[in-house]
Amino acid sequence: MNGIVNVLKPPGMTSHDVVSYIRRIFSMKKVGHAGTLDPAAAGVLPVFLGSATRLIEYSTDCSKSYRVEVTFGFETDTGDDTGKVTQTGPCEIPTRQRLEEVLATFIGSISQVPPIYSAIKVDGKKLYELARAGISVEPQARQVFIHDIRIVEVSMSKLLLDVDCSKGTYIRSLCQDIGREIGCPAVMSFLVRTKVGSFTLEQAATVEEIGSKKAAILLPLDYAVTHLPLASLNPSECKDLQQGKTVFYQTCQDSLVRLYDTQGCLIGIGKYDSITSLLKPVKILSPYSNTI
Repeated sequence: MNGIVNVLKPPGMTSHDVVSYIRRIFSMKKVGHAGTLDPAAAGVLPVFLGSATRLIEYSTDCSKSYRVEVTFGFETDTGDDTGKVTQTGPCEIPTRQRLEEVLATFIGSISQVPPIYSAIKVDGKKLYELARAGISVEPQARQVFIHDIRIVEVSMSKLLLDVDCSKGTYIRSLCQDIGREIGCPAVMSFLVRTKVGSFTLEQAATVEEIGSKKAAILLPLDYAVTHLPLASLNPSECKDLQQGKTVFYQTCQDSLVRLYDTQGCLIGIGKYDSITSLLKPVKILSPYSNTI
């Protein structure tokens, strides 16, 4: 089988656990996921089977959306409420207007320091492995993009937010940074990912549903790349791209594009140059089929 499963990952399972589960259910070895979720987090986790694994990179590049609960009053070494408390302090939640003003400062391109307990690698070692070994390493700040932050609810010590952001954004760090800007230590106390590209929470399947009706929940390969422009090609053009040649094409903008044959089947990914009007192959799927 070639396709994608939009998994609703439950809290307590790692992303690797989910992949192992899908391997057993579908009796397949070639399985991978897009966008790791922390074990305590829940939500959308696209899992790719067979030929679909070659499209994972195009999903991980997509923007993501989260619903997150921020709890004020303490910080931890992990950035969430499962870690060792490193700071406490009484604080008064500002007015909604002040909260809106603070959140607005995080919208756009921001510099963010990842948590020390993260999967980012330093000299070939993951940060969380170094942290657990007692080796102190200061993560390097990096640029991420926050498209939007919306307040869902405010309570005495908690703030519920909806966040739309770029890949590579650490919501734990965002929560901590929001607290520091307000003047209150803060942690992420709940997280659910609601969207990865075209994969949404509403359409995600639980592990129980996957086990009982696996074929019905398998999505076609091109579901992962619907955010890319479409280029429909004739048989001659398809053959040229298959052989690694470029083809003349006039109806695209400068970008990666998803390539289809006249039968409506996804044959791969190409890149279009609007200056030369040439479309070159980037990744050609084999077999050239969009079916599951």
